[in-house]
Parts: sequence; structure tokens; C-alpha cells
Amino acid sequence: MKKMIVVAALALSASVSVADDLNLIGSLSQTQFDGLSEDLTAAFSYKAGAPAESLGILGFDAGLALTSTSLENTAAWTAAMSSGDTIDTLVVPKLYLQKGLPLDFDIGAYYVSVPDTNLEAWGGELKYAFISGNLALPAVAVRGAMTSLTAQDQLELKSRSLDVSISKSFLFVTPYAGVGRVWADSKPLATGAIASSVDISETRTFIGVSIQPLFFNLALEGDSVGGVPSYNLKLGMAF
Repeated sequence: MKKMIVVAALALSASVSVADDLNLIGSLSQTQFDGLSEDLTAAFSYKAGAPAESLGILGFDAGLALTSTSLENTAAWTAAMSSGDTIDTLVVPKLYLQKGLPLDFDIGAYYVSVPDTNLEAWGGELKYAFISGNLALPAVAVRGAMTSLTAQDQLELKSRSLDVSISKSFLFVTPYAGVGRVWADSKPLATGAIASSVDISETRTFIGVSIQPLFFNLALEGDSVGGVPSYNLKLGMAF
């Protein structure tokens, strides 16, 4: 298990690129702003990070998650950052919390302040496992989520998402997969910004595995929003 954790962490951090403050958004063209917004939507929209089955009324899962997103619009990022550096991967660390509720409902939330940038975000979810799953049947769930991202008087991006997922447990290993839709509204806040607000609507697909021996939880997930890929690692305490 320890070897799996080390390998997963190295896979996410191998190509880490250090972002800077996005404080030149006002100078972006409409095409650049649209591209930047698409990457931000892929990176910060709510990630499943969990199987379809409910945690149960006493269930609880909390810890740290990392999302590594391969940026599709690197020229827009270079133009938006004060450093002028070029980055192709953005790694976002998150604190997350998920709690089981009665009737196979779960709620969840995350918070992130990306180091060395002016990016700050939070998100929340409500999931309902309308097929709870058993020894013979998989669990199937629907999830609604929302996120809010700000970049200090430069940008505001809000997203909403809806997805359906399926999972099946085998001892303490639970593979899962899902598909859904993400909608985002991205608005430049910089004074005199050239670009105007953009609405984004993209398909999301994800596949992952949750490994939960005793009170420990490890989840590995691949996620794609509009063709922009992200890879997620979640480490936490769960019961």
C-alpha cells in the first residue's frame, strides 16, 4: 500500500509547473480569455473522487486531494501571468470533506488556495445513491455540485455540474466510473478588460478506484472536461 501511495504522488508531481499570480487578465484577448477559462473550469470544477455508493449515515471521509491538470491553452496562461513564464501543468492541492447522510445521501465540500498564486476556490456537492448496491448489484448515484473560483479582482468563475456514476466493491477495492455535464460562467473583473464574460458547457467523463482498508482511504481518478484531462489523488481518513 505504501508503494502505491508513493507511485501515485510521484505521478502527479512529476511535471508540476509553478503558476504565478494571474494579474494580467485584463490584457487578454477574447480567444485567450476563453481558453484560460476552459482550463480553469477543467481544473477547479468539482471532482467525484469517490465511488457511487453512499458513505452511510455514520460515514465520514476527510483529507487532502491533489488535482493535476494538463493545460490546453498555455499561451493564454503565459499572457495572464505577471512572470511571463510558460506552464503546461497546474497542480491544485485541496482540503476535502465528505459526510454520509440518511437515505443514501452524501454531502461534500473542498477548499483550496493555490500556493504562490492569487487563485482561491471552494466547492460543494450533494450525491444520492438511488441504487445502493449489494453483493450482486453495483451502486448507481447522481451528483449535483457547484464551485466558485476567484483571482483577486481579476477573474470570477462559477461552475455547476451534474453527473451519474456507477461503482462495485470488491473487498476494500471499489472501481467506479461516471459521465456528466459541467456548466461555467467566467467573468473578467480587471478594470478595462478587453474580453467579456464567457459561458462554458462541456461533457465530463471520469474513471477511478477507491482503496479503503480499515480507516484509511486512497482514491485515484482520471477526469476529462471538454477534452482537458486531469488526474486526481485523494488521501484521507474514512470510516
